[in-house]
Amino acid sequence: MRLRALLAAAVLTITTAPAALAAPDVAHGTDVPPGQFGFVAKIAMTKIPRPDGSTYGSFCTGALIAPSWIITTGHCFHDAHRKRVSGKVPYPTTVTLGLVDEATESGVARKATEVRQAKENDVALIRLDTPVTTVSPLTVNRAVPQIGLHLTLAGWGSLTATNPAPATRMQQGTVQVATVAPTTVGVRGAAPSITTSACTYDSGAPYFVPGGKSGALVSLEATGPDCPHAGVETTSRADVIADWIATQTG
Repeated sequence: MRLRALLAAAVLTITTAPAALAAPDVAHGTDVPPGQFGFVAKIAMTKIPRPDGSTYGSFCTGALIAPSWIITTGHCFHDAHRKRVSGKVPYPTTVTLGLVDEATESGVARKATEVRQAKENDVALIRLDTPVTTVSPLTVNRAVPQIGLHLTLAGWGSLTATNPAPATRMQQGTVQVATVAPTTVGVRGAAPSITTSACTYDSGAPYFVPGGKSGALVSLEATGPDCPHAGVETTSRADVIADWIATQTG
């Protein structure tokens, strides 16, 4: 769920699943320092249905935007025919926050109970079974993104599109806004490399401007070329659904 290479950090398929269905992490990025970006969520899903009745497991990335709510890519939650769904979560989903290194930290784990899909773009909100009060949420940007703006990308996706696996250490990178469309923003790698990009299992990873207790969410990973790459990555704008987010999360 994908979907392509964002920072190479976060998802390992539990059973064989098409790579295009998984979300990428940050490729050609760097390790996130301890104690930073605790709002970035690793989303693990099991028993995802296929049309033939079999199931598989996969991952996405997301971000805490309110104590009980995670924002991520809408296509992470779908039926057996890949149609996005709202309502009760369609398969068991665990969300982990508040850590950057799985080898040394356990973080804060919650179960997802409900999915709400946005109409404007490929974004969904998922409700947690218990509020998270130990992690500062991202705020939602309301200004139109400007070409040239630098954003931080952080995620748990894979470091490569070849035999992708979720990262065990959160990755980060810097990208620059290259294009602005009515509901999406195109971004290109800026640092540490022009090929810094989202990767498999990074779908839903946040692009944000750091600051304050957390930062301001500008967009979320949607899709892009195979990672790592120097092309344009498509991300979903947060500002165009800011009012909807506020209404849904109370």
